[in-house]
Amino acid sequence: MALERIQDQPRAVALLRRALASGRLAHAWAFVGPPGSGRTATALAFAAELLGSDAPGHPDLHVIVPTPPETNPKGARAIRIGAIRELERQAALRPARAARKVFVVDDAERMTGEAPQAFLKTLEEPPAATVLVLILQRRRALPATVLSRCQVVRFEARGGEAARARAAEALGLLADVRAKGADELFRRTERLDRERAEGLVDAFWLHGRDLLLAKAGAPAGLVGGPARAAELTREADAWTEAELVRTLDLCRRARAALARNVTPRLGLEVLLSHLALRVA
Repeated sequence: MALERIQDQPRAVALLRRALASGRLAHAWAFVGPPGSGRTATALAFAAELLGSDAPGHPDLHVIVPTPPETNPKGARAIRIGAIRELERQAALRPARAARKVFVVDDAERMTGEAPQAFLKTLEEPPAATVLVLILQRRRALPATVLSRCQVVRFEARGGEAARARAAEALGLLADVRAKGADELFRRTERLDRERAEGLVDAFWLHGRDLLLAKAGAPAGLVGGPARAAELTREADAWTEAELVRTLDLCRRARAALARNVTPRLGLEVLLSHLALRVA
């Protein structure tokens, strides 16, 4: 089962398994918790269970993520009314292959303007054979009228030990790829599952953030103490501020790509190529 791959969230996984076993599935779910807690990986695993397949690009799985305005690719990313209208259109169609369709709305708190109200209409009149999953950080990020129509699943922040293990794995992978080159990159990402990929992307984002803080001369306490601050400062000397900002943007894009069901290997290869091999 796809849900067996989800770690550190036993309560959330148990709730979803009970729903699947009973066959009494809510038409709308809200996965609420902090970034890095496995919400998106769990949503995609849940979708795989519902669809009977976790193949990338399943025609009955639709993932909606924030995007910049069409007229300004560098503008603020949001989920606008047009994306919700398209969701409504797709939801009205019959499933292409499975018994139902699944829509995952990542960073749902970024709905702007009339989008939340339009989404509420979909919740009030849910199309047949359709399951909707919202992913957000806090319950209050959306109107109560929206959340009251969803089955809420809470995700806890992962423990410090797990976070340290992911950071160590990410930095070890980065060091190996830097030392051994592209062949090592392809070998290490060959059998990468989605949850592990998300954890690595999150760890790379945090490392890039700390490098940027160190380069800006932030207090040592913000990056783990004097010893780590000195180490980060040495590493940050090899980067410009613009390169570090680009790195953080690449991490964000890699996370969004994973949410859209891009294969974990591809997402990590692009990111590591930039971080380790300095490929543009």
